[in-house]
Amino acid sequence: MDGQRRDRFIEQVLKCRTASGRAELGQALSAVCVDAMPDVDGAALVFYNDSRAQELVGASDPWAAGIEEAQYTLGEGPGFAAVAARAPVLVPDLGVDEVRWPVFAGAARGEGLAAAFLFPLQVGAILLGALGLYRCRPGVLPAEFVSEAMLLADLVAHKLLLQNQRMGHEERIWLETSYQDVNMATGMLAVLLQISLEDAFLRLRAHAFAAGRSVLDVAGDVLARTFPLDQLTD
Repeated sequence: MDGQRRDRFIEQVLKCRTASGRAELGQALSAVCVDAMPDVDGAALVFYNDSRAQELVGASDPWAAGIEEAQYTLGEGPGFAAVAARAPVLVPDLGVDEVRWPVFAGAARGEGLAAAFLFPLQVGAILLGALGLYRCRPGVLPAEFVSEAMLLADLVAHKLLLQNQRMGHEERIWLETSYQDVNMATGMLAVLLQISLEDAFLRLRAHAFAAGRSVLDVAGDVLARTFPLDQLTD
C-alpha cells in the first residue's frame, strides 16, 4: 500500500465522529470501510465474546446487518471462524465454500450474499470481534486489498477501544443491535425449564431457525411471556 493511501485510511478513521449521537459511530466506521474497499457492497462491525455474547456495533446498511443477525441466529458463519482463528477468513464464493457453513450459506445466499471477507478486530492480545466485508458477487479479494482491509480492521479496533477507554459511561459506544434480551430470555428459560444456559440458548436458536425468525425476535416473545414455553421443552 502506498503511503498516501495509508494516510488517507488513518485520517478517515480518526476523523470518524458521531454527528448527532454515539449511535452513529459504528455506522460511520462501517461506511468508511465500504468506501475504502473496492467492490464491497456492505460492511459490519461485531463484538464477539462467546456464542451468546455477540453485539452489532454498526453496519453500513440493513443488508449487512441482516447478514450478521443470520450468523448469530444460526450459530455459524465466517465471523465466528475469524474470531476463533484470530485471522482473516476469506470466502470468495459462498456457493463453493458452502460445506463449511451449510445452514448459514443457504440463508445468506438467499439474501444475495456471494462473497464474504472477515477480519478480526484486535488490539494486541485483546480480541474485540470482527469486521465483515460483504459482496453480492463472487470473486477473490486481491492480496493488496487484503492488506488494506487488515489495516482498516486494525485502525477501527483501536478507535473502538480508545472510544470506550477515554470517554465516560454516557459517551461509550452505543450498540446498533444488542442481544442482551437473548441473554435474559436464555436465563429465564434455564430457570423455568430447569436446564443449563447452553441448552436453553440452543433451544431458542433451534426454534428461531425452524420458524424462520431471528433469535432476537423469539427472545423478545419469551420475555414478553407471549411465547408458549411448551414449544421449547423438547
